[in-house]
Amino acid sequence: MSGDQIIDVGGVRLAYRVLGPPAAPPVVLLHGGSADSSAWADIAPALAADRRVYAVDLRGHGASERTDRYSFELLRDDVVGFLDVLDLRDVTLVGHSMGGVAAYLVAYARPERVSGLVLEETPPPDPMGLKVPRHEIRRHIVGQLNAPDPAWWDAVDAVTCPVLTLRGGPSSFLPQDRIAAMAARFPHGRLVTIPVGHCIHRDAPEAFLDAVRAHLRHADRPAAPHH
Repeated sequence: MSGDQIIDVGGVRLAYRVLGPPAAPPVVLLHGGSADSSAWADIAPALAADRRVYAVDLRGHGASERTDRYSFELLRDDVVGFLDVLDLRDVTLVGHSMGGVAAYLVAYARPERVSGLVLEETPPPDPMGLKVPRHEIRRHIVGQLNAPDPAWWDAVDAVTCPVLTLRGGPSSFLPQDRIAAMAARFPHGRLVTIPVGHCIHRDAPEAFLDAVRAHLRHADRPAAPHH
């Protein structure tokens, strides 16, 4: 991927990497906690064959600005601002774990910008009971996962674009039955299990890419005409 580029989004400097044909449909990759855009180093080039791929460092991660506040709502607003500043439309958001929560909140907030979602091992809006780390950013994020806003379920119910939910099977630390329950609530949702644990794109990249490409092809297909 090309080196970090920096843009100002609502007063926060966000770094991102971009590759692929400029006129191709956009895909925005949102990493999980304790990661940054480099987590997609093996995935982004493969998707960039026929997509314009943007891999973002979320606030407080990678080369993006450290701030004094962190929450999923702020991550959502940062990504919305990123789409607005770059005027990205018909975007497929691909989010891993923390990035997946931000992705469906963005799709709910700005449906006119988002044409599809891929949620990889994304925590559902249920209390997770996770151990809260000392790390400042993770402490805020995990705290919200342990006590999520009930309104997040409203977002799940209202996201109308096609949604592919990927779960990692029994070796993941996330409750797989609740991920399935979340996937079933998306009006146009599909669930795929790739049983390699929490980090599917790292541990089974080819299976991950096959599932994502199939989802993108489905999203590209024009709707059948009404008679």
